[in-house]
Amino acid sequence: MTGTSQRREPPPYDQPPTSAWTGWVVFGGVVLVVMGLIHVVQGLVALLDDEYYLVTAEGLVVNVDYTTWGWVHLGFGVIGGLVGLGLLAGNLAARIAGVVIAGLSILVSIAFSPAYPIWALIVITLDVLVIYAIVVHGRELQSTY
Repeated sequence: MTGTSQRREPPPYDQPPTSAWTGWVVFGGVVLVVMGLIHVVQGLVALLDDEYYLVTAEGLVVNVDYTTWGWVHLGFGVIGGLVGLGLLAGNLAARIAGVVIAGLSILVSIAFSPAYPIWALIVITLDVLVIYAIVVHGRELQSTY
């Protein structure tokens, strides 16, 4: 038998040790991707079927037609999905953009809430969790990659 051992090298001292909390950041990245898909679907519904929503455009917080809302949701969906993928890669710019996109998504969801209140509440809750994960534990994911 040869004396090969598989010892693990200790982590470098200049990086903080990672913890199980990195799962929160992965969760935040996955939620951003899923939230992006949700926004894309909402955008497509608003663009293709104005009568789907029970509230008319005049009943929304911001009085614009559903075509405008559709493009806003599509934009947030695409950007949110890309930022979520960047966040999963541990990118610092994606962490900053993720907080901004999640914050703006909260504002859009509040403004769109009369059309779909329960769904808006779900999206707002997920956005708050994403901001928490990125702000509190984002650095840990960056140090693992």
